[in-house]
Amino acid sequence: MKVNAQSVNFTADGKLIDFVQKRMDKLELFYDKVIESDVYLKVENTSAKENKIVEIMVFVPRDKIMVKKQCKSFEEAVDSACSSLERQLVKKKEKLRANA
Repeated sequence: MKVNAQSVNFTADGKLIDFVQKRMDKLELFYDKVIESDVYLKVENTSAKENKIVEIMVFVPRDKIMVKKQCKSFEEAVDSACSSLERQLVKKKEKLRANA
C-alpha cells in the first residue's frame, strides 16, 4: 500500500516514518482493496502533554475513511488510529459481503 506521510511544523525522523509504514501495511490484512493512505503528523503548540496529533485518511474504492487521534506520542496515536481504522475496514468488508 502506498503511504504518504507528512510531518507538519517539525521534521519526522526515519524511525517514525518506518513505524507508520509498517503499521499501515498491517491494515491490508483486514481489507485488501485499500488504494493508498495519507498520514499527517502534527504537533500542537499547547502546554498539554497530549499535543501529538495523527490524521490518517485511507482511500478505498468509491470511498475514504478518516481518523484523527491525539496522544502523548506519535507511536501511541498511530496505534490508536490504526486500531480504529481496522474496525472500520472490517465493518466495510462485512457490509460488502452482505450486499454481494
